[in-house]
Amino acid sequence: MTYGEKLAAIRGLMKEKHIDAYLIPSSDPHVSEYLPDRYKCIAWASGFTGSAGTLAITQSFAGLWTDSRYFVQAREQLAGSGYELVELTVQHAAEYADWLAENLPRGTIVAFDGWLMSAALAAAVQQRLLVAGIEVINDIDLLTPIWHSRPALPQNPVYLLEETITGETTASKLARVRVEITKSHVDAHLISSLDDIAWLLNMRGSDVVCNPVALAFLLVTPADAILFVDQVKLSPRERAELLAGGVEIADYAAVEGYLRRLSGKTFLLDPRRTCSHVYDILLPNVRESSNPTTRFKAVKNDVEIAHIRETMVKDGVALTRFFKWLEETMGKEETVTELSIAERLRQFRSEQSGFVGESFDTIAGYRAHGALPHYKATTASDSELQPNGLLLIDSGGQYRTGTTDITRVVSLGNCTAEERVDYTLVLKAMIEGCTAVFPRGTRGYQIDAITRKPLWDELRNYGHGTGHGVGFFLNVHEGPHTFNGAAVDVPVELGMVTSIEPGLYREGVYGIRIENLVLSVGHADTSFGSFVAFETLTICYIDTQLVDRSLLDTKHVTWLNAYHEMVYRRLEPYLTAEEQLWLAKKTKAI
Repeated sequence: MTYGEKLAAIRGLMKEKHIDAYLIPSSDPHVSEYLPDRYKCIAWASGFTGSAGTLAITQSFAGLWTDSRYFVQAREQLAGSGYELVELTVQHAAEYADWLAENLPRGTIVAFDGWLMSAALAAAVQQRLLVAGIEVINDIDLLTPIWHSRPALPQNPVYLLEETITGETTASKLARVRVEITKSHVDAHLISSLDDIAWLLNMRGSDVVCNPVALAFLLVTPADAILFVDQVKLSPRERAELLAGGVEIADYAAVEGYLRRLSGKTFLLDPRRTCSHVYDILLPNVRESSNPTTRFKAVKNDVEIAHIRETMVKDGVALTRFFKWLEETMGKEETVTELSIAERLRQFRSEQSGFVGESFDTIAGYRAHGALPHYKATTASDSELQPNGLLLIDSGGQYRTGTTDITRVVSLGNCTAEERVDYTLVLKAMIEGCTAVFPRGTRGYQIDAITRKPLWDELRNYGHGTGHGVGFFLNVHEGPHTFNGAAVDVPVELGMVTSIEPGLYREGVYGIRIENLVLSVGHADTSFGSFVAFETLTICYIDTQLVDRSLLDTKHVTWLNAYHEMVYRRLEPYLTAEEQLWLAKKTKAI
């Protein structure tokens, strides 16, 4: 079926069921950001492959609402599909609900599949539409009847991590959760989010590409813990170890029936990380709160931090070898493209011990493609690299001892004055973020503003956030904290790992983003309170041939030189003599 035929089929079912508008969000029953193939509904229906967006379909209009990271990509991918791009003004906002309220008459019906929308988002949509006299139905699946050969749920095996890696046993983590259950005066806590379950049970899987998680639900009570998972994924060893840790096993598909039998019980639920369908089953006995595990896993323990530091060395060695290879290969007989360098980078990482896979699909954007923040090369878009222009590479690795995420921009030759200015301003912003010192209790939006100031001073800005939390051998995007303009009321706590990644994008020309991961550490206790700083974790050189030194203050030059000294010192023992010589030149003080 073409995208136009799929859209016609959806509209046919809408007419048959007397539905005036249908919503298709980018989600799954676990409110995941990255999805197993079965739940890539937007990509199947429209061709748009970005990780954030919502389709809203009426009989006369079909639109994709997404944010500025995907505007260019969406225009290209939606061409000829029957869908139009609608640009969000606020990231993740349900602005399609406003559009529906303004364009549909009273008495009409809007529907969606409650398995695919969070309870919090469903409530916001319903509230906006009910005010406009529009009925909302949240249990309509229009895709399964027409999605022939829809991918099955994955059945990949799961495995458990040793305490020497995680630094804490499952029993200890469950005890911490049970303290929160008692404090909340509820009977049970249901966890739907896959990374929370993975952290709590020290369990990893491969059901979602680049995210080492397994599809599951977990019910925790003061006395029990029940893992709802496809049991074919568990070996006898994993099953025995989970049971020994106080975790019972039940079938994944049994969760709905089990929950329906718990009438009268009270539940602690995170409405942002629980799908609307499950949430409604447990009403009215719900106490809303963020998952305690989300807060717990954001703060890394000493064992995790030690492993992360070691992992950054491994990743730095792989990146050094990759950039050396790239520099020595460019302009030779071998053809080098965006896709081929992504594969070569993966190869270098795979040579490091403990490597499991990539932490997200590599963004290798040459020249104009670098201006697409979440660009992913395809065989149709794959550009051949030439010895001129800028190359942006945003990549990361999943290791059994940590997760990495790094962005670097390198000049392939003939850089322009404008590129040098933009690059230096982005570098200046990144350094400002990484060197920020702030009182305990500071929120992420304040770090976001500190980072952006060098760009704002020159009337420049970028449309995405400055940083996101990063998991420990888990999802590369991890809450609850975030560094962006939204007033998220979560303090930056000691032990959190976060990215600092400002950028500048000139559509159709080039993009620049420089990203390091940082660890929140104690800085000083004064009469004015306790202050926090960042320890830079990422270990990889920053291209200095693009730097306009006149735009940097002394403190920025000092930081850059000290950073490069650290990079060389940490990586030198693991490099060959030839690689050491090459890196010494790249990390030479400016």
